[in-house]
Amino acid sequence: MKHSKETNAGQVGPDKHLQTSLNAIERKAKYKKNHKFENLYGLLNRWNLGQSWYYLNKKAARGIDKISAEEFGKNLNHEVNKMEQELINNAYHANLVRRTYIDKLSGGKRPLGIPTVRDKLLQTTCSKILEAIYEAKFLSTRYGYRKGKGAKDAVKHLSYKLNYGKYGYIVEADIKGYFQNINHEILIKMLEHNIKDKRFVALINKWLKAGIMTEENVIEKPDKGTPQGGVISPILANIYLHYVLDLWFEKVVKKCAKGESMMIAYADDFVCAFRYREDAESFMNALEKRFRQFGLELAKEKTNLIKFSKFSKERNGSFDFLGFTYRWVISRKGKDIIAHTTSKKKFNISVYNIKLWIKEKRHIRIRKLIDLLNVKLKGYYNYYGITGNFKMLHKMHLIVKRLLYKWMNRRSQRRSFNWKEYKGKLKRCYPIQKPYIESLNEQMVIMIMI
Repeated sequence: MKHSKETNAGQVGPDKHLQTSLNAIERKAKYKKNHKFENLYGLLNRWNLGQSWYYLNKKAARGIDKISAEEFGKNLNHEVNKMEQELINNAYHANLVRRTYIDKLSGGKRPLGIPTVRDKLLQTTCSKILEAIYEAKFLSTRYGYRKGKGAKDAVKHLSYKLNYGKYGYIVEADIKGYFQNINHEILIKMLEHNIKDKRFVALINKWLKAGIMTEENVIEKPDKGTPQGGVISPILANIYLHYVLDLWFEKVVKKCAKGESMMIAYADDFVCAFRYREDAESFMNALEKRFRQFGLELAKEKTNLIKFSKFSKERNGSFDFLGFTYRWVISRKGKDIIAHTTSKKKFNISVYNIKLWIKEKRHIRIRKLIDLLNVKLKGYYNYYGITGNFKMLHKMHLIVKRLLYKWMNRRSQRRSFNWKEYKGKLKRCYPIQKPYIESLNEQMVIMIMI
């Protein structure tokens, strides 16, 4: 194995930085659509692994080996040299992935896979390479896990298309356990369509096949799926849906539809719009068959056909997408506009999470508590603070003040203050971040989940 990097001219050299190689790959992917990439495995050297270290989340949970990022980082040079030698000698083995579960508000649990730090480091380098290859291939309507294309951008794009397009029906769909049901063999064939480097593809296959250690200390050998939480899982998930859904919709569905049609997708969450009901119904029937061919299944209870038209007298049609409820309303000026309000489900989740957070942090000093709380609220308002949603922001603000009052008074057996004293103290000494609205046209600020 050579310590090499592919350049635009096809030459390689160890003195190049990782970003230089990624830029060259991006250019080749953009201007040579049918190019099949080789020599990618050679990019997995100690220099590039060392640079990938800066992309890792150092606060993430520990993997099966119980080594933290901080501990791994103290011996980084030794670790990347060791990993490079393993790759050269084809001696690298993927570690078991530790599975844990996170609670869902609905009462269920979502599985989360946690690789070791060394596997995360190598996966990070590989994911950067895959992103460089596929960014030029992904359609502009796909959001999520992409550079400069966040959730609020998808909200803005969908709103624009619905406002100015001729659409009357919405199909909102949900994929049942998407990350757990990706077909390994099909995914590998998709990768081989653009990548000719067998060792690089085989490395990805090792992670797909890596054993999973359950909370009961039982080892499972997966025959499908990619662990949600793995560093490389998001880009692999996007690649799979690119071929299964995006290209199919663009090249088949749109051409067969009698009227206008469009789709906006964020990761495995997507919404489709059609001008005619007949097209929407045909799509729903075809979608179920299409997914079945690739080992996926629609969650029928979450898949709906909704009449959604500004030309209709029926104003009851609404749907949810990325935490917002969309509905047609009449503005004060008498114009038909789309109103976005925080969906009830997401609102309740946020309230539940902030309640647990305040309860857990109530014993720290008030000044620090309010500062941390305001950071969370700013993130919340940055995301949900769009025109027409101020009422829901104000509602959240009031709930947070009441929750804080409740738990501040439970810091000790004695009651700390009454409501009047509490409000005065907040106003004079510890002001809580007030809600604000940002235009959809302004640059998205990363949301801090609460």
